[in-house]
Amino acid sequence: MKRIITLMAAFAMVAASATAQDEAKTGLGAGTWSTISTPALKVSEQLFNNWSKSGNSTFDVTSTFFGNYKYTHPKFVWDNVTDLAYGYAWQDLDPEGVLFETRRKSNDKIDLTSALSWNAYKGWGASFTANLKTQFGHGYEYDGVGQAAEDSKRLVSTFFAPAYLTTALSFEYKKTDWSVSLSFLTGKTTFVFNDSLIREGHDYGVIQDDGFYTDKANYSNIKHTYFALGSYIRAQYLKKDIVPNLDLYARIELFYDYGKPKNMGWKAIEESNNWAEVGTRTKYTGVETTSQEGFDRMKGFNWLQRRAFETDLDMEVKLDYRFSSHIAANFALNLKYDTDFSGMGRGGHWQLYQLAGVQVFFSWKTPKEG
Repeated sequence: MKRIITLMAAFAMVAASATAQDEAKTGLGAGTWSTISTPALKVSEQLFNNWSKSGNSTFDVTSTFFGNYKYTHPKFVWDNVTDLAYGYAWQDLDPEGVLFETRRKSNDKIDLTSALSWNAYKGWGASFTANLKTQFGHGYEYDGVGQAAEDSKRLVSTFFAPAYLTTALSFEYKKTDWSVSLSFLTGKTTFVFNDSLIREGHDYGVIQDDGFYTDKANYSNIKHTYFALGSYIRAQYLKKDIVPNLDLYARIELFYDYGKPKNMGWKAIEESNNWAEVGTRTKYTGVETTSQEGFDRMKGFNWLQRRAFETDLDMEVKLDYRFSSHIAANFALNLKYDTDFSGMGRGGHWQLYQLAGVQVFFSWKTPKEG
C-alpha cells in the first residue's frame, strides 16, 4: 500500500507538468500558467595515447531534462519542478586494455517537486511541498580496474532503493529571486525495495526489527520503509542573467529527524569502548562501519555536536553560461551529508558530486517571450 501511495504521489507531480502545458495553451482558469521545458545532451571527451604526461581517456554522455510548470493565481501559486538526469562515462583505466573498455554510470537523478504556496503578508506565507528523490538504474561499488573491477562490483543502490518522499507544511518567505521555508512538521519516508541491499547493510536508515540484526541470513520479515517526523529548512536562490547570459541556481536543505537520538543509541555509545559492540545495542547500523577513531570522537560529542551529526544536509549549486540559444557551458556541485549512508570506501557520511562541461539544449517556454 505504501508503495502504491508513493507512486501515486510521483504520478501526480508528473501529471501536473502535463496539465500545466495543456492549461498554458487554453488559458483556462482565473490564474495563468508559465512553463519551461529544457532537455539537454552533455558530451565531454579526453583522449590520451602514448602521452608523456599520462592520463586516462574518457568519453562521457549525459542526458538531462529540467521542467518548471507554475500556475499563478491571485490567491496562491502552484509550482512544479521536474529534474532528471542519466549518463554514462566510458573510460580507459587499464593502459594495456582496449580503448574505452570500462563503462561507469556518471549521473543518475530523479527529483520531482510540487509546491502549493499562499501569500499572507509582505512576502510571508505558507506552503505545502512534496518532493520525491530516487534514481533510474543500478549503482555499483568497484575494486580494481578492468575485468577485476567488473568481477568485484557490488550493488549499492537501484530504483527506489533508496527513494525519499518528503512532505512539509511550511512557513515561507519569498522574494523574486530567493525563498526560505521553515517547517516543524515534516514527514520524510525512506524506501528501500531491495532485500539484498538491506541484508548487505545498505539500508539507508530503514530500521529493522531486533531479530533481523542477529539473523540477517534467515530473517524474512524485512521492512522496506521508514517514516521520520522532523524539522525541515529549505533555502533557494534562482537568478537569471546575474551577468549577461549567466544563470545561477543554488539551494540548501536541512532535515532533522526527531527520533534520531533514540535510533543512534547514544547511551550505548557512551557505555561502550569498542565500536564493533555497539551494532548489537542500537538500531542505527551506520555505527557498525565507523572506525574506532571515529567512534572515540563521537563519544566526546556535546549536545550541539550530536544534533549537528544527526542532521541531514543536501546542498546544490549550478551555473549555466549560454553561448547561444542552444549551446551552453555548465557547472554543477552537489554536496550531501547523511549519517544513514555509511559510505563506500573511505567516504563516510559525506557525498560529493561535481560536473563541468558543454551541453546542447533546447527550451520551450509559455508564455513566449517577446
